[in-house]
Amino acid sequence: MSELTLMILRIGFLLLLWFFIFAIVYALRSDLFGTPVRRMRGEEATNRAASGAAAAAMAPAPAPVASPAPNDAPTAMVSPPRAPSGPTGPARYLVITGGKAAGTSIGLDDDIVTVGRSADSTLVIVDEYTSTYHAQLKRSGDRWTITDLDSTNGTKVSGNRITSPMQLPMFTPVTIGTTTFELRPSP
Repeated sequence: MSELTLMILRIGFLLLLWFFIFAIVYALRSDLFGTPVRRMRGEEATNRAASGAAAAAMAPAPAPVASPAPNDAPTAMVSPPRAPSGPTGPARYLVITGGKAAGTSIGLDDDIVTVGRSADSTLVIVDEYTSTYHAQLKRSGDRWTITDLDSTNGTKVSGNRITSPMQLPMFTPVTIGTTTFELRPSP
């Protein structure tokens, strides 16, 4: 073999070796750090609002000033207002009651509502505990049924993880990841 051919083979082998090393480093980086998360439109504003609300929640609350009550005065227990116990009409809104987007409501115009991280979901929940296609709500007349779509972390209805489709009454809390929502007749 000529010296020129040998030199070209050495350089080619060296380039192939470096390509192999970079491929290994890229694969390790992807495995260790995951793929970069794409921000969706409107999420930055939601995150800013959520961080402002979190900062307000972490601010120390003023200490209540207790004044001594006379011994002969009757005392009454005051409980927070409850949601209506019975339906007041068909569910028309899905209202987020806990999580980053608390206070947001979605009109239930479609017969099928999907919940997950996917951009094509009706309710997009962006957190690490939510699957791409996490759960599905299906309307049958005025009733709604919720189904967990084999998600990793499950869907909880009233604090209990569901394993099969179940009817979802109004004002019943549903937790998916760090988000809690319920069906209501009005927002």
